[in-house]
Amino acid sequence: MHLIDTHCHLDDRRFDDDLADVIKRAKSVGVDRFIVPSVYEEGWGKLSQITKKHPSIHPAFGMHPWFCDRHSSEGLNKLGTYLDDAIAVGECGLDFGKGRASEEDQVKWLRPQLELADEKRLPVIIHAYKSLDQVLHELQRFPNVQGVIHGFSGSQQQADRCMDRGFYLGIGGVVTRKQAAKLRSVVTQMPLEYLLLETDAPDQPGINHLGQRNEPAFIIEIVNEIATIRGLKVTELVSACNQNARELFAI
Repeated sequence: MHLIDTHCHLDDRRFDDDLADVIKRAKSVGVDRFIVPSVYEEGWGKLSQITKKHPSIHPAFGMHPWFCDRHSSEGLNKLGTYLDDAIAVGECGLDFGKGRASEEDQVKWLRPQLELADEKRLPVIIHAYKSLDQVLHELQRFPNVQGVIHGFSGSQQQADRCMDRGFYLGIGGVVTRKQAAKLRSVVTQMPLEYLLLETDAPDQPGINHLGQRNEPAFIIEIVNEIATIRGLKVTELVSACNQNARELFAI
């Protein structure tokens, strides 16, 4: 079985001491490709170096809404160059959680990234926390831009709007938690051709690894849970999700 983890932060400092072992453990259970989105300018060079050592890592570069205070116009100019060697723009988006930057400030950084995605014909990896309706509103300006809503946590209605727009839904460890009834319902009912598998490592582990550093190897837990609630064979689910990833990211 060959699996693609479509969202993991292997450039995170928590993997600095054992990244090779993390990748080895993932490959031992069949995870052999990793999409890694970098989130601010200071990390783009690091990710570029990592991809040279580990060709199974596919890089994306973006400006995450958590780090508006680190973004700059100079960085935005550099982003276009980094994207020449990327499979996507991101992670970018909006986050209206407590303590985050103002909506105006976040939108200021999101729009030029969507423009770059449109210009370079790259998909976007979208972070949307308590902001999905506004994200969809911003995407209306760019009808040709496709992508994924990473860590989807919205309603069925929002899921339908995303898929109608041609966006995939990234589903991770939260789906393994029985209390996530709304998400599990969406995952059960959604068309398989819009589903992507992701860990968001080192964060967001599944129920069997709570309190631990998440790793791409743990995606097996997500696969098994989704296959169970949808009544699918694991091989059928993996084949469909891998095809989705290949189509979106051209890998």
